[in-house]
Amino acid sequence: MVKTVSMKPIGFVRTTADEGEIHTNRRNVVSEVVLDERLAPALRGIEAYSHVIVLFWMDQVTKEERARLTTHPRHREDLPRVGVFAVRMRSRPNPVGLSVVELMGRKKNVLKVRGLDALDGTPVLDVKPYDHMDVKEGIAVPEWWFKDHPGSRWVKG
Repeated sequence: MVKTVSMKPIGFVRTTADEGEIHTNRRNVVSEVVLDERLAPALRGIEAYSHVIVLFWMDQVTKEERARLTTHPRHREDLPRVGVFAVRMRSRPNPVGLSVVELMGRKKNVLKVRGLDALDGTPVLDVKPYDHMDVKEGIAVPEWWFKDHPGSRWVKG
């Protein structure tokens, strides 16, 4: 049985970075996660973490992109066609984004973060602390992944 899910954003992203900058330099992009002011108490203690996970809704993904079930990773024809659940791209049935970001600071209901790959105005669904339970060892990735990441310490799957 498939259930219907309904979510209300808890805030939005504020950034001056455009899609090109996010694509080429996302690790250095500084953004703000602006939560509803009523949720400020829910951030109490978050400052003690160096990193947080931000879940967001990629609201600019088109119907056509959401209907696409297979793709070439990174839009590269030299890489094998795979299912959209085997890549980290915006084209997917439910365009939920996830970023582990550096938490640079907090002022009331606003988090200043580095490394968020979301556009200005993107709805934020949740914020979670990142801790040692999220770090995994022995990660395996497909062979094609190494074409853009030579010398990686990860294991070929």
